[in-house]
Amino acid sequence: MGMVPIDNLDVGMTLAADVIDRTGRLLLGAGAELTAKHLHIFRTWGVAEADIAGMDDDPGSHLPQEISPAELATAEEALRPLFLHTDLKHPAMREIMRLGAVRKAMHGAS
Repeated sequence: MGMVPIDNLDVGMTLAADVIDRTGRLLLGAGAELTAKHLHIFRTWGVAEADIAGMDDDPGSHLPQEISPAELATAEEALRPLFLHTDLKHPAMREIMRLGAVRKAMHGAS
């Protein structure tokens, strides 16, 4: 099982856990197969990610194809001083760091 960002979800994937919106409302139960309508509803209700059956939790598994895990690690190390006074154990900060590292790896220094 692994958390997959909403932009990487595809029709036909199977949920490993319930999907809930920001207010805690159940949108779709575990075991359901995703359809295009489900993906639209998730975006409408602000769902950021879903737990998909059969996916591992390796952060490298959610990278764009043109970025290697080594490039991502290098980019994260370069960004680490900018996150010195933050709690990278917090999911939001961890995601901001990941997105920044992906952007840095794809577009270089900017």
